[in-house]
Amino acid sequence: MSKSGLDLERIIFIGRTYEEYLHMFSLSSLELNGKKILDCPAGACSFTAVGNKFGLDVTAADIAYYHSNEELKNKGLKDIEHTVETMEKAKDNFLWDYFESVEGLGRHRTNALIDCYNDRKKNSKRYIPTTLPSLPFKDKEFDIILSAHFLFTYSDRLDVDFHISTLKELLRVSKEEVRIFPLVDLEGNRYQHLDEIISYLEDNGCKVEEVKVSYEFQKNANSMLRIKKIG
Repeated sequence: MSKSGLDLERIIFIGRTYEEYLHMFSLSSLELNGKKILDCPAGACSFTAVGNKFGLDVTAADIAYYHSNEELKNKGLKDIEHTVETMEKAKDNFLWDYFESVEGLGRHRTNALIDCYNDRKKNSKRYIPTTLPSLPFKDKEFDIILSAHFLFTYSDRLDVDFHISTLKELLRVSKEEVRIFPLVDLEGNRYQHLDEIISYLEDNGCKVEEVKVSYEFQKNANSMLRIKKIG
């Protein structure tokens, strides 16, 4: 049992690559240069590892980081193996332009995990354990926050109040904007409370856009929410 009380077996520790992040969030390394960035929840993604190698200032936060690096690497490798084994049955729910094959997907996920593991071993202070909807950061500590495959995705287990509480906290620690990808649930349907959440954000002084992006793996998962703070 970890400090957080979370059973490691309940964590799916799979990550996306730095390049996937740029496509998912419609960003370039040049745009991010000079920004203080938070990836939350970051999981086994390589965005922090590779971004900092390129001279960016990226911090990762995730509940998984209460566990040791070795535990997470072993769990991640098992999760990737399981994903590759089961993906064949679900292939029709995905588009394969980006990865080309199930094996290609496995390689991307493994590369992300290993980059994350190696960087966390050398730079553990970049990887902050946290349990949403609470964050251990100061107000406006980051310029931009990126949040992938968590909010909206797990609408079957995270209610609308949790979404709003988490968004309030992400906005609290951001100076400029928050980007969330994708806008669909695990079935590929647009998150049922998205319009309600957009209205809430606009009523609380944010400019909100649904932005189509160039990345689509899960069918219909090709848009992000861009939330800009005003004033």
